Amino acid sequence: MLKVISTHIFLRHRLHPGFLELFARAGAQGVELFAARQHFDYTSRAHVREMADWFKSNPVEPFSMHAPLFPDLEMGRGGAPAVNVIHPEKSRRVEAMDEIKRALEVAEQVPFRYLILHLGEREDTWNTRSLENSLTALEHLRAFANPLGVKLLVENIQNEVTQPQNILEILNVGHFGDIGVCLDVGHAHLGEGVAPVLSELRPHIYSSHLHDNKGGRDEHLWPGDGTVPWEETMSELRSAPRTPAGVLEIHYSLEENSEAVAAKAEAAFRKLGLSS
Repeated sequence: MLKVISTHIFLRHRLHPGFLELFARAGAQGVELFAARQHFDYTSRAHVREMADWFKSNPVEPFSMHAPLFPDLEMGRGGAPAVNVIHPEKSRRVEAMDEIKRALEVAEQVPFRYLILHLGEREDTWNTRSLENSLTALEHLRAFANPLGVKLLVENIQNEVTQPQNILEILNVGHFGDIGVCLDVGHAHLGEGVAPVLSELRPHIYSSHLHDNKGGRDEHLWPGDGTVPWEETMSELRSAPRTPAGVLEIHYSLEENSEAVAAKAEAAFRKLGLSS
């Protein structure tokens, strides 16, 4: 399994090469860029070029990008609506897809493999409309992403739309053989449990978000600091057909200092059996 770290842990800071150097020192083979304008401004040519130059000069891969969740610099705290590609209002869906396309354009300079995509927000329910809107969004974004060399991965989040059986229905009805899944272990642990979610989605998993919680809320803790059964989880992930990457996605609110992040990431890779 490829060892990857998400820049989500530094979400409150402007992303710069120094953070990427920390990931490299921790043994990361890849990075997942978290597309948030106050952190990684995917609309800034200068910021994108800064990241591109670092990846060109280093062996660490720009593995994936997490699609933007908000279009502003404050993660919605100023009132900006969330990026929701299945929103009931067509204008909101169009705006959301346009924002994601802006992030996808980064691949012209930073050639990441996968875009991690949320279908809806926590309150979104499963019905005919959400299925139709999901199909439309994936078809549209896939057509934009494929020429850039990027594949879409749907993440299981805490809503009805991305429950395993519904993700499978979306992929099957849309005949989306080239769209996969990013298994979020922490979200699965808060729902049906990691084992059943992993079992249902196994053939479609290309990547995984690895973080922990105590079963009550989405804390994005370091692996081992919650109650996720990691030995069983990692064994099952390794046996998946595509042996997905393991992406540490740790919460920014933990306010880890830079050196602590490097040390804890290296320790997490060892704990999860991802050491070289």
